Amino acid sequence: MTDAPSPRHTTIEDVARTAGVSRAAVSKVLRNAYGVSDGMRERVTAAMSELNYRPRIAARAMRGRTYTLGIELPDLANHFFARIVRGATSALEGTPYQLIIAPAEAGAREGLRALEALVDRQVDGVIAVSPRVDEAGLERISGSVPVVMFGRHDTSDRYDVVAGDDAAGARAAMRHLLDLGHRRIAHLTLHEAGAFEPFPHGARLREYEGAMVAAGLGDHAAVWRTDEGEGPSSEVVRRMLADGTTATAVFAAHDELAFGAMRAAEEVGVPLAVVGYDDVPMASHPALGLTTVHQPGEAMGARAVEMLLERIAGRTEAMHEIFEIELKVRTSTRAPSS
Repeated sequence: MTDAPSPRHTTIEDVARTAGVSRAAVSKVLRNAYGVSDGMRERVTAAMSELNYRPRIAARAMRGRTYTLGIELPDLANHFFARIVRGATSALEGTPYQLIIAPAEAGAREGLRALEALVDRQVDGVIAVSPRVDEAGLERISGSVPVVMFGRHDTSDRYDVVAGDDAAGARAAMRHLLDLGHRRIAHLTLHEAGAFEPFPHGARLREYEGAMVAAGLGDHAAVWRTDEGEGPSSEVVRRMLADGTTATAVFAAHDELAFGAMRAAEEVGVPLAVVGYDDVPMASHPALGLTTVHQPGEAMGARAVEMLLERIAGRTEAMHEIFEIELKVRTSTRAPSS
């Protein structure tokens, strides 16, 4: 008596044939790529459901590894991202793997296009640093290549997450300013930040608002919105100071924005305590002395790479690792002048 043949796994070709489209079209739908019409997506999705098709990482692995890992970065000017890359690169020392960096295009669905480009180049794993990358797109990509989402507080079981403890960091920053005696504290953040989002700036905004309310200062909460970068943030703070704001302190969502606030206060000649977030190398320069929340960028970047290598080696369960933060108190914060 012979054993019954093993059932054949449904392939991407089967899906394409059932949907009446090309194999490339199915691949685009799986990656949520640009140029996919709603009609094509519906046909392919219906075919996948009919055939019970699930993308298989193992199938890709059979084609052979490229020994490259991709990392998508939203802003090459942000020095914290350079720390992440240093950590990732150090974790690859002694391995056959090479890191490929893909800058995100402005407006390209918050970095998803750069991730798709990395997948198209057959990297063996990707690290997504842009916090606003579409979660559904990440899950589709993770069906064909291991993914680590960096910095965001996701709970998906399809990919891994490395993040800092943003809630604890924001609470530490606010506690420091309140303990110094500040009662008029503004929060400087990006236009798109929302308090109920799982993104880093969302968590920091939420904790700022909560700290102000808990201190009985909810009526004095002020959220200043800016575009990315030191220049735009400086303009926003300069305008607020010129308009006569009563704020004596600013908690900035990250260090580049904090530098802009410090620059504006210096140029206008108004004392302003400033706290940043990330602890980029320039923050500790004696001429700046920025009080900031330290995130271990190098360790986080190294861990993201380790997670990818673990996935490539066979781990299947998702991991979500949160790194502790530390408030670095320097000369940019002081008690308010009477």
